[in-house]
Amino acid sequence: MNRIRVVATALVLLLVASACGTDKGKANNPADLGDPGDCTVVDMASSPEKIDLMTTLAKAFNGTDRAKVGKGCVFVRPQKKSSGGAAQLLYTTWNESVDGPRPVIWSPAASSWGQVVNQRLIDAGQKAIVTTGQPFMVTPLTIAMPKPMADALGYPGKAIGWTDILTLAKDQKGWGAFGHPEWGPFKLGKTNPNFSTSGLSALIAQTYEATGKTSGLSKEDLDKPEVVKFGEGVESAVVHYGDTTLTFLNNLYRADQRGTALSYVSAVAVEEKSVIDYNQGNPDGILDPGEQPRPPRIPLVAIYPKEGTLFSDNPLFILDAPWVTQAQKDGAKLFEAFVKEPDNQRQVLSFHFRPGNPAVPVGDPITAANGVDPNQPQTLLEVPRPDVLTTLLDKWATQRKKAKVLFVLDVSGSMGEDVGNGQTRLDLAKQASIDALDLFSADDQLGLRIFSNGLGDAQDQNSLDLLPYGRVADQRERLRSAISGLFPTNGTPLYTVAESSYQKAVDEFDPTRINAVVLLTDGQNDDGTPDDDNQQLQSLLQKLRSGGEGQASKPVRVFTIAYSADAGRDVLRQIAEAASSASYNASDPKSISSVLNAVVSNF
Repeated sequence: MNRIRVVATALVLLLVASACGTDKGKANNPADLGDPGDCTVVDMASSPEKIDLMTTLAKAFNGTDRAKVGKGCVFVRPQKKSSGGAAQLLYTTWNESVDGPRPVIWSPAASSWGQVVNQRLIDAGQKAIVTTGQPFMVTPLTIAMPKPMADALGYPGKAIGWTDILTLAKDQKGWGAFGHPEWGPFKLGKTNPNFSTSGLSALIAQTYEATGKTSGLSKEDLDKPEVVKFGEGVESAVVHYGDTTLTFLNNLYRADQRGTALSYVSAVAVEEKSVIDYNQGNPDGILDPGEQPRPPRIPLVAIYPKEGTLFSDNPLFILDAPWVTQAQKDGAKLFEAFVKEPDNQRQVLSFHFRPGNPAVPVGDPITAANGVDPNQPQTLLEVPRPDVLTTLLDKWATQRKKAKVLFVLDVSGSMGEDVGNGQTRLDLAKQASIDALDLFSADDQLGLRIFSNGLGDAQDQNSLDLLPYGRVADQRERLRSAISGLFPTNGTPLYTVAESSYQKAVDEFDPTRINAVVLLTDGQNDDGTPDDDNQQLQSLLQKLRSGGEGQASKPVRVFTIAYSADAGRDVLRQIAEAASSASYNASDPKSISSVLNAVVSNF
């Protein structure tokens, strides 16, 4: 089954950033702006990287004379939603009980998402709802590279583009071709273009490079063998796909603090704003109260692809949707005018964006000292037509790097806890896991392992491989049957199972694929005394950081899911971070379907 068509019809996506294990930015939700009273509420869905700014502007707007329609007041209420996640909710089903209020204003990171939503709705025989939006602020897509690596390529004296990335990806010598064999193979970080703006922009840019065009990309271009081959070549260098660029930048920053930045990733497609954030010691762009930024040991350099790039223009779309009233539209227009004022446009610079208002000059921090160039980009690429965009996304599903994933599912006794409607935690996890099978490509490889105490024939056996690695297309029904038959039993030997599962993935590593473990648990380790627990955990973390019995050349990612409020979220976060991965929070078991969708976006 076509991966993107399944994703497009699935109920996705809890805000990916709030699904991750970090609590950063959790204050940015509609409730934090206070009680709107009798005001006309204008709910706004904002991409995560600008939620702090939008919240600041909403607070400055609400309660003023500017926030009035007739005799009534207007109350703007931003919430954080990833661009691709919000897009899919808008063209499928936006469930307010799970996904928060449906927006009046939608501000994704780029206008291209509006085209995707309208085209998907039109293809489904529905009415387009996204109107033309003016840029609020802009930031160009770059190829961010650790400075020593950019220096080795001769940048900025030598212009670099996607063809150079392809050449590096195909060279068996890797960085050895540039005198640095110690850096290993070239490793590219890219986000999933179905969820992330930088991933979508990178896909557009590399496809333009394959055609030699800067505008007028057509459906016919996408079918050309040389274009397909170019795309497959670039994707072959991908470390893993992320749901957001923050996953890569946080992992890179942690590796930098350990002195291993050059071994995690060679380049990552991110926006200029994120390069500045990273170089100033704030890789996710959000500072918690009291948090002090600390610049990395090795800064990033923003490479502006020589063939051209795209701006993320952060439009404010006032939706023409059935749930939006005329009073809300009028209030939204007032807020749009407010944020375009020069004083408010100057504020975007302090958040490391360029003003969308051309009357406001670009200045600090868009400077060479922060690894960026205010005089770039020299060439802008044209955003393709909506039907070309959706076709490009559909075709990416066949060109992307394939995955080899070991799914490790907790079946301990606590998974039998009732969560309402006569269902248990395990019931929900089983159904979500079965649904998630359809999100994998037919050529992905998937294995299934369960864990608890006393499994199998041996009394001390704590895990059981129900199905070995195999093509999803070949064993999809067996996987469904095996998952359906699971039942809860005994305890939670978390650390030993995490270590053995990771080692299994290392032992059966496939260098042509994204190799990963997905571990879901609703509890904490209960397989020993507190002293034993700590010793086991430290041993596990050290093994994950070192690569597993000296196998540093076999990177295996471990994505963890904290399934319930009882799960050890901090420990699961440490496990994921030690493996340069991400931890996801499903503390509400009813969110597990959305969280699994977010996890699978890494593959």
